[in-house]
Amino acid sequence: MNKPLRRIAIFCGLLVLTLLLRDNWLQYVKADTLKTDPKNRRVTIARYSTPRGDIIVDGDPVTGSTASSSSSLNDLKYKRTYKNGPMWAPVTGYASQAFGANQLESLEDGILTGDDDRLFFRNTLGMITGKQKQGGNVVTTLNAAAQNAAYNGLKKQGGKGAVVALDPATGKILALASYPSYDPSAFAGTSDKDAEAWKKLQKKYNPNDPMLNRALRETYPPGSTFKVVTAAAALQNGLYTSADQATKSPLPYVMPGTTTELKNEGSIPCKNATMRIALRYSCNTVFGKIGADLGNDKMLAEAKKFGFDQEQFTPVRSSASVFSDDMNQSQTALSSIGQYNTAATPLQMAMVASAVANDGKLMKPYMIDKLQSPNLDTISQTDPEEMSQPLSAANAQILQSMMETVVKEGTGTNAQISNATVGGKTGTAQHGVENSENPYAWFISYAKLPDGSKPVAVAVVIEDDQANRDDISGGGLAAPIAKSVMEAVINSKK
Repeated sequence: MNKPLRRIAIFCGLLVLTLLLRDNWLQYVKADTLKTDPKNRRVTIARYSTPRGDIIVDGDPVTGSTASSSSSLNDLKYKRTYKNGPMWAPVTGYASQAFGANQLESLEDGILTGDDDRLFFRNTLGMITGKQKQGGNVVTTLNAAAQNAAYNGLKKQGGKGAVVALDPATGKILALASYPSYDPSAFAGTSDKDAEAWKKLQKKYNPNDPMLNRALRETYPPGSTFKVVTAAAALQNGLYTSADQATKSPLPYVMPGTTTELKNEGSIPCKNATMRIALRYSCNTVFGKIGADLGNDKMLAEAKKFGFDQEQFTPVRSSASVFSDDMNQSQTALSSIGQYNTAATPLQMAMVASAVANDGKLMKPYMIDKLQSPNLDTISQTDPEEMSQPLSAANAQILQSMMETVVKEGTGTNAQISNATVGGKTGTAQHGVENSENPYAWFISYAKLPDGSKPVAVAVVIEDDQANRDDISGGGLAAPIAKSVMEAVINSKK
């Protein structure tokens, strides 16, 4: 071979090598980036080329698919539909041809579209036989009756708020409601009508922010419901050893290092009160002093055992609830009654009630029971998982007796259920600069049946800007909703 031909051959070889390198770079190194690039329409086309699998509640789908007629582009064949969309949106999220997907619709997109590697053999076989690719199903842990009670309770109340219900023994999420909500069907397509519906739901145009998942993503000062955590810390650290032991709680109580008295609401018997009496009447002085006496480190350690200061994945992400470190005694006192920097999601406070009900064992919360192939074979099953042990069984039972007193003869009587024993704690949390805005109304609870089982724990929070300030209380606004959710779970097990 003469010299010019050899040079041409080498040059061509380098071109082929460069092409191979580029091809491998795109297919293997950049594949995930290109796949998720919003400008890559192939992913969207594939996602809506066949009907999606369904999200299932109590054996019935709450989602569906329909032939898309509104798409301005003919390559998007199917559009997502939702049954009772606003009620289930905090669980399902949305899948929109124009605006993407979130929550379960996004996290389990591979299963729902049929693209998950675990469905590879079935899809390959379908290609050989000419069968259309099918998506699998996401079977949730949700209880339809409980979700209905939660959502409609919030809707009837008329303000903003959220409800979470858990199975204490397993961590299964039984209800996850947020209000106001939205209908994912309203913007599932690509028409001008869909675009206008999406625009109206954005916080910029709608200050009520209906697309905010308040059950998982909003943190509120938990107010007096946090006193359950403070009582747990007192028992676990041996500060007090029973519910009926007198506490060393003066009245008035001046917070350490200050000249500021910590006030109680009204004239209630808080001086040296037992923890049972203090929880029944919701004595700020007793629980504030407990927090100050234990100190920041011990209070923080106990709060973390309940899940504070860490995100939860259900698998939808929940914001981290907050109990601060590096606080002085007076700040710790305020935080120990659920004020100052303390903030919690409704999921977090349901976890607190759940751990107490489950004899001190906190189970990891989850909302997917199993994933199914198109022929309903189980691909994966979620097993209950212990998350932590905030309380010994003995101390949990002491705290249960205290919470049951709250409902029998304290601030939580509106949550009483016939043929069940209910434990609970009300809370009215300050809101705004110097408590200038309407407070938040809280209630956390659990129900115990005559056979000793405790099938449900609930947290409810209400924020009502329009209500008369004097009418806002956890026992008045939140407890009746918690009661209806607990009754729904109990009745569904009969």
